[in-house]
Amino acid sequence: MEEIKITLGFEKIPKKYTGDGQNISPPIEVEGAKGKSMVIIVEDPDAVGGTYVHWLIWNIPVMAVVPEQVPKYDNLKHPFTGAQGKNSGDEIGYDGPYPPRGHGPHRYFFKVYILDSMLELEPGTTKEELIRSMEGKVVQQGTAIATYER
Repeated sequence: MEEIKITLGFEKIPKKYTGDGQNISPPIEVEGAKGKSMVIIVEDPDAVGGTYVHWLIWNIPVMAVVPEQVPKYDNLKHPFTGAQGKNSGDEIGYDGPYPPRGHGPHRYFFKVYILDSMLELEPGTTKEELIRSMEGKVVQQGTAIATYER
């Protein structure tokens, strides 16, 4: 599996990308991706109740920069096509960091997978179903990690 470079442009997540701010998805730079589609999974392994899934999005055309503020629709048509699953808050789309106060910084893993095909998966699906459907299709992957503390 080839590793690719994923860049967020920050190490500490700016407030506007969190539940304390505008709660919009940040831009994600993807360097050297070659494939048919992209998958992004954002999760917090430091969450009190176990890993919290903040974002599931797939069937994104391969691009150098995923723009900020991706709309929270199950089937995306703009600014690019794609499908989104349910986060741990049982909602479609990006759900920014909002850890409990006084717990120290949480780490947020922005995982990008490049696939050799599109996924035949219904919008609104879970992380487990998404991971299962990706099996044998991942040709490149990369991760960027940022922190946030309230």
